[in-house]
Amino acid sequence: MTADQVTPTESVVEFAARAKAWLADNLPAIDPDSPPPAPRDDESAWNRARELQKRLYTGGFAGICFPREYGGLGLDYAYQKAFDEVSLNYEMPLILNVPTFAICCATLLDTGTEEQKTRHISAALRGEDVLVQLLSEPSGGSDLAGVITRAERQGDRWIINGAKTWSTSAFAADYGLCLARTDWDVPKHEGLTMFLVPIKHPGITLRHITMLSGSTEFCEEFLDGVDVGDDAVVGDVNGGWAVASRQLYHERRAVGQGSEFASGSGSEGGSMSPVDYVELAEKTGQADSERVREMAGRVLVHRAVADQLIDHVYHRVRDGALPPTGGTLIRLFHSETVALDVDTALAIAGAASAVGEVGDGLEAGLRYLSRQTVAIGGGTTEMARNVIGERVLGFPREYAADRGVPFNQVKHGQTR
Repeated sequence: MTADQVTPTESVVEFAARAKAWLADNLPAIDPDSPPPAPRDDESAWNRARELQKRLYTGGFAGICFPREYGGLGLDYAYQKAFDEVSLNYEMPLILNVPTFAICCATLLDTGTEEQKTRHISAALRGEDVLVQLLSEPSGGSDLAGVITRAERQGDRWIINGAKTWSTSAFAADYGLCLARTDWDVPKHEGLTMFLVPIKHPGITLRHITMLSGSTEFCEEFLDGVDVGDDAVVGDVNGGWAVASRQLYHERRAVGQGSEFASGSGSEGGSMSPVDYVELAEKTGQADSERVREMAGRVLVHRAVADQLIDHVYHRVRDGALPPTGGTLIRLFHSETVALDVDTALAIAGAASAVGEVGDGLEAGLRYLSRQTVAIGGGTTEMARNVIGERVLGFPREYAADRGVPFNQVKHGQTR
């Protein structure tokens, strides 16, 4: 059954039953506690994800919450959650969720032209395109509005020069949402434009970044004379901050695992499998420890609250009771929960986290090496607190020396 054949009167239960039957016939069954490897820095994992996505599209189960006119099914979040539940025991293209679907396609849905939405969202849902973010810069820190990558008008083209870094999975992508400065004579938020650039453009040099854990998923890009047309502009010229703000909204919800545009649930090749505290306590000889039970119980309560918060915030934002920035609540609590989870597992595993076997405690140590990533993605945890305070609770904004100052008058890399 294709997307065009899905009946709008099909109940969630009927949809889930149909999806369950289709999955059994069309996708490989897996043990959700031991999923097949899908390392994000491996090209073959991305090729496999594209193949699986094509199957979902052909079967009529791709883009459940994306509008039909762009290749999706146009259904409510309840249908996506039902699909996630029945697909847990099957191999899914989970690495396509972030950033392609939950961030980039979601941003295009909100801010792109009809041509951009029809072309790129549909191609992504068919498994043909992977989209990534080209936002952070080597000298930018957490100040996204302070980007110095420039785009200049030359004839009927835009010429982009600059550098980006910490771009998730850019090596596997086809297009990137690239924020660049197009006007230096206005305050920093007012002179930005978002472009959709082809990653394989000859003017882009891409390099992998090696992480402490050994992963090379993140990349840095050097843009030298990258030329694009007006059809690459997302939103308005000099209106890029509005696009970036919407992008950050979707990123924070995705990082908090609360996006309706992500499809499937479970672990990406085991890298995100939740800690089994009963198993960890038994294998480290602490099954009877009251202290260990209390520590684990605290984590499990945080996990339960995080799940409830996702649903609550989604509906409150959708109904207008919370501003869109309310999605940052999900991002912040997810970060706090993961940090507590990782720290607790490390404390219970003890020395086994450094010298034990994977499964006996070493995995807790390996997780700890990536602990800080969840406190950085979608903006730092400190920035998330500022966003909640200023834009959700209405607290006064922090002082900023460059507020209202033309960007070409702002000092860079100097002490004052």
